[in-house]
Amino acid sequence: MPKEIEKKFLVKGDGWRGKAVGKRYRQGYLSLVKERTVRVRTVDEKAFITVKGLSVGASRSEYEYEIPVADANEMLDRLCERPLIEKTRYRIPGAGVVWEVDEFAGENRGLIVAEVELEREDQTLMLPEWAGREVTDDPRYYNANLVAHPYSRW
Repeated sequence: MPKEIEKKFLVKGDGWRGKAVGKRYRQGYLSLVKERTVRVRTVDEKAFITVKGLSVGASRSEYEYEIPVADANEMLDRLCERPLIEKTRYRIPGAGVVWEVDEFAGENRGLIVAEVELEREDQTLMLPEWAGREVTDDPRYYNANLVAHPYSRW
């Protein structure tokens, strides 16, 4: 079973800027049931559907498949919960891992979160200077929860 092991941190300062070129993401959710979320996402000229299981610590089941962009856009426009998640993602390598810094737009503007995928939950992780407080266990920062409770309304 595919597993995702991920840690999430708030971003402090601008020390991460300029380290990577960002890609625009547009994503929405077909299911927001906490035991299983179903996400549709477009990134540049590609699209994906992803099914994720319940988080246990920093781990959860994850299945992701590429789908036609036209299908994804139709699902995003007609079927997904509102508001959609709009963000620019920057991939920044460092200390043997790749950090993904998400700068949110739309109703989540102002929120910047960094996440990193690990091979093991107990893996040693060297934090960059711009990584702030860990929010892995805070469900408010899950993208799926940012649909129901956008950052602009906190």
